[in-house]
Amino acid sequence: MPLIIRSSAIHAAGCYTTTRIRKGARVAEYTGPHIPKDQADADYEDAPITYLFGLGDGSIVIDGFCTAMFINHSCEGNCETTQDDGRVWVIAVRNIAAGEEITYDYCLYDGDETEEALCNCGTRKCRGTMYSAEEVNLRKKKARKAALRLKKKLAGRAAKKRNQAQRG
Repeated sequence: MPLIIRSSAIHAAGCYTTTRIRKGARVAEYTGPHIPKDQADADYEDAPITYLFGLGDGSIVIDGFCTAMFINHSCEGNCETTQDDGRVWVIAVRNIAAGEEITYDYCLYDGDETEEALCNCGTRKCRGTMYSAEEVNLRKKKARKAALRLKKKLAGRAAKKRNQAQRG
């Protein structure tokens, strides 16, 4: 597939097609060394940007070194990814016009609990984050539980202070 890298309104650089792509076509392969996730975590601990793609259960990642690493996230991507025997393919989910930026939903699922992974896609269905809907819900659930624990802890402290003041 004839692809080029150029400036993108979504993020610094993006991947664009120079020809029409039909729905269902393989657009690109996400290639690079396959490394253990813990090695990738160590290698990129302080890196602001990575081009890692989790395989299978996420214990192995592709350390992207290819044209596909420039494909930006969009909550309404024109492509999706599929895995086949340790290879990752970017597949068109609709017809794509020549000159159009290639995008797919990253559906991030791993990262620092405080990391926001803000989305800049600007589509009408934008979630505001590159995390998957499932990960967003999981993080909200964890935040609610943490807030409830804090509320109980503070209520316990307040009750203890009231009891101390009453005994006084």
